[in-house]
Amino acid sequence: MRRPVALRLQATLATAAVGIAIVVTLPTPQASAAVGSATGYATQNGGTTGGAGGQTVRASTGTAIHAALCGRTSSSTPIVIEVTGTINHGNTSKVSGSSCNTAAGVIELKQISNVTILGVGGGAVFDQLGIHIRDSSNIIIQNVTIRNVKKSGSPTSNGGDAIGMESTVRNVWVDHVTLEASGGESEGYDGLFDMKDNTQYVTLSYSTLRNSGRGGLVGSSESDLSNSFITYHHNLYENIDSRTPLLRGGTAHIYNNHYVSLRESGINSRAGAKARVENNYFQNSKDVLGTFYTNERGFWQVSGNTFDNVTWSTAGNENYPAGPNPTSNTTVGIPYSYSLDGASCVPGVVRQTAGANTGLKVSNGSCSPQTPPPTTPPPTTPPPTTPPPTTPPPPSGTNLSLGAGADGSSKASGTSFGNVKDGSISTYWSPAGSTGSISVKWGSATRVSRVIIREPSGTQGSIGSWQLVNSDTGGVLASGSGAGPISFSATSSSKITFRINSSGGVPRVGEFETYAS
Repeated sequence: MRRPVALRLQATLATAAVGIAIVVTLPTPQASAAVGSATGYATQNGGTTGGAGGQTVRASTGTAIHAALCGRTSSSTPIVIEVTGTINHGNTSKVSGSSCNTAAGVIELKQISNVTILGVGGGAVFDQLGIHIRDSSNIIIQNVTIRNVKKSGSPTSNGGDAIGMESTVRNVWVDHVTLEASGGESEGYDGLFDMKDNTQYVTLSYSTLRNSGRGGLVGSSESDLSNSFITYHHNLYENIDSRTPLLRGGTAHIYNNHYVSLRESGINSRAGAKARVENNYFQNSKDVLGTFYTNERGFWQVSGNTFDNVTWSTAGNENYPAGPNPTSNTTVGIPYSYSLDGASCVPGVVRQTAGANTGLKVSNGSCSPQTPPPTTPPPTTPPPTTPPPTTPPPPSGTNLSLGAGADGSSKASGTSFGNVKDGSISTYWSPAGSTGSISVKWGSATRVSRVIIREPSGTQGSIGSWQLVNSDTGGVLASGSGAGPISFSATSSSKITFRINSSGGVPRVGEFETYAS
């Protein structure tokens, strides 16, 4: 892959739950190549370069896309197809030729190689029209929106998949795309990103998948185990029932994705599949990882993930959730290099980068929960801190936590998020481990300048180092160690998070009080 010349990188701060990340805006699309380079498993098996080095053709209809494929010298002649406008059934016809095998009503990449489809200009939208990749290799799809592809009703396209791959597909990079539906199977839709029948070395990056019953699958049945080596990173999965993704056999690497409102299940590893799941942010969802709807178990290696208001069902026949405290049951080696953002940074990073028409922004992987803002380097020797009093003095004003909501990263058995804002020091929250985070939240932005963390009687000293974070912006309001009063410059936020980074045992928070002054 050739990188575009004359790079002018524009860095912007990506706000996140905690920490600072740098988001890099790549240059506008250049002729003869996609923007940036492939990542993940798409870099293996010889790499994925698409149509780099070939002719560049502009297309504003599906028929023109097919004509560009059919006008090549051979089915492997490199080509970059720059797409503008709306592609739909009315402008997508079959075109014949020795270098193509197309069909009406679908963008057919069949028995071909070395192709890039790149959205340019004001945007490229494939409306009710899917992209079908079959018996093909070295394909790049970048910066396009594909919406409302149906398998039943009218019109139908691509079996209801926004992007579908099958029958010996190799090396596909799908990047900065938006894949969306307007419902589930009962409304006529199927998967957003499906792979089956010997599809390998695929990466889905910086993309948005939303408003669908099914996010996507790898393997069409328990016997279709020839699909493998898939990377998913920095994607947003939002408002989806299940399959984010469903894995049948093979190996997947899933990192730095933001999952929001998964209603039934999320990453479904089954039939011997192995998934490395690291530094993802799961939010307001159910059963985000495990083996579901089968007794053919799958496996996972987990690390660095955040589970924010995630619920877990009870294990039983054909239902094996990884939670409420997910642990690894396999190891997965990764053959390529990559950089991880801290999970708490993921919502902010993904919000700025994922999907079509977002400026092709990417993270440089520098965001860590402990990374200070770059404009304020940490001192060589931290200043000494004065231990807070054992019993903080009563503040003035109203405790804003009373009547507010609460959530957290995890909770130990017998404890509750709500215990930190019930006005009673005898009830408390503990994380499911030695570290974790607890948040107080309101329905709208609320002014706060003072917090008091109170430990239950007899447990003082269990809280070690901590950070207090404005979860709306990702800004660190204060840091220190031990419980007690915390004062900071007044901020307006709908959610304040107390993140415990170390502890002397099992930390307990009896009350998380918040005050305007």
